[in-house]
Amino acid sequence: MTQDLIARAEAWLAEDPDSETREELAKLIESSADAEHAAELAARFSGTLQFGTAGLRGELGAGPMRMNRSVVIRAAAGLAAYLKAKGQGDGLVVIGYDARYKSADFARDTAAVMVGAGLRATVLPRPLPTPVLAYAIRHLGAVAGVEVTASHNPPRDNGYKVYLGDGSQIVPPSDAEIAAEIDAVASLHDVPRPESGWEVLGEEVLDAYLARTDAVLTEGSPRTANVVYTAMHGVGKDVLLAAFARAGFPEPVLVAEQAEPDPAFPTVAFPNPEEPGAMDLAFATARRSESRDDGVDLVLANDPDADRCAAAVKGRDGEWRMLRGDEVGALLAAHLVTKGVTGVFAESIVSSSLLGRIAEAAGLGYEETLTGFKWIARVDGLRYGYEEALGYCVDPEGVRDKDGITAALVFAELASVLKEQGRTVLDLLDELALAHGLHATDQLSVRVEDLTVISDAMARLREQPPTALAGLAVTKAEDLTEGTEQLPPTDGLRYYLEGARVIVRPSGTEPKLKCYLEVVVPVGSADELEAARAKGAELLAGIKKDLAAAAGI
Repeated sequence: MTQDLIARAEAWLAEDPDSETREELAKLIESSADAEHAAELAARFSGTLQFGTAGLRGELGAGPMRMNRSVVIRAAAGLAAYLKAKGQGDGLVVIGYDARYKSADFARDTAAVMVGAGLRATVLPRPLPTPVLAYAIRHLGAVAGVEVTASHNPPRDNGYKVYLGDGSQIVPPSDAEIAAEIDAVASLHDVPRPESGWEVLGEEVLDAYLARTDAVLTEGSPRTANVVYTAMHGVGKDVLLAAFARAGFPEPVLVAEQAEPDPAFPTVAFPNPEEPGAMDLAFATARRSESRDDGVDLVLANDPDADRCAAAVKGRDGEWRMLRGDEVGALLAAHLVTKGVTGVFAESIVSSSLLGRIAEAAGLGYEETLTGFKWIARVDGLRYGYEEALGYCVDPEGVRDKDGITAALVFAELASVLKEQGRTVLDLLDELALAHGLHATDQLSVRVEDLTVISDAMARLREQPPTALAGLAVTKAEDLTEGTEQLPPTDGLRYYLEGARVIVRPSGTEPKLKCYLEVVVPVGSADELEAARAKGAELLAGIKKDLAAAAGI
């Protein structure tokens, strides 16, 4: 254990305003002669948390590599300095937060720092969905916004999303400029934090957001879909119920065990609808509710900060099944086309190419962006954007970010329209496959404890790129760190195969290596659909196996 490390830890301890993390760090320092505790202390001080795909995010705890009040105060001070440098030193910063551990504390610290720096600050009235914060930035004419959330990460995590005045999350070079200002904060003792001076908003901002949700539905459209809904222990329930009531849908049946905010997320291993088992309670609730006279048409889920929306439908075998994010993305696009929307459809490069075909057939613009809604939201003329990780933007004029509440409304409208026509969501998926080919997608996702596993896998693929996967020749390989004509540089690899596409990238929000797979199987008639799906599944399994071997994971 070096004296330098001990000195840095003791200096951090002397500034820490939180009694919990002070006690935690003091114990680590005291026991640093023990090898395990020494390694833990070294990990905590091995660097500083950096802005990723969605801002700062990390495990709660003491030290610069954890989420804590000291890190948040520094981040807020850096943001304030950045805004002042941009000539916005008298501007308004609006702050939202979810129901995770320490979220309210982090929001209050941020407000105090902003006021101490001479800016104006206002805080949402209670834990609310992230899209309400994204809406409030534009609605209130703020110069920036902060949302304290770790979205769908494990219970021990928290995070810090930063938005600028256009209502979109920060992108380069703003992130680097803010990071430089954070690094320039010499001591927390230099950061004024008054006890008051900011405003806590009333219900009017939520009322304005809910009034805006009316705009995503077609006047007079059917509102008959019966929905089972889970908030996944997050903050979505009250806002979603209010939105559905305003729209005139039947009141959703709640998954009672997951309805109320709980930062421990006791019923799920990970509070993410995509994770295995996360939707089990929702499906059980749906099965119990099917005996009602009007049955159940749809299961909807939000992630804990309600910026994502998952959907499940009953399969033709009678079992409930999750729709993939790409399926929901295509279904919403098809529905918006039938509603006669104009503008540009956009998606990230890891999402299904089916969106481009739907847009082209409808005579609409189409763009691909890097991963993350911070990029999708900036597309000129955007009318609809989605990302395969359950993120959908159906009202970019209101919320320039993914919004799980309005996406749920539009999907319920789609289910209602199909119901009135005697059709189902699965029927529409079949029709899209017949029109554009069967687009089958999957993901190879590897969660790691040691981040070198990810860097080693990326290095291995760069040094020895695959020439074929599942028997399909690789026709083109791109290293996205070099950028393309359409995309700025990012850490990723893209392979084009005969009838398939693969993208490999480190996650920007979790310790995961993510590989996104898509195969396109032509379909001549409805009779060929089943065989096409079987072929698609077989090819995806083969690509996944060969890619894992090539990456050494």
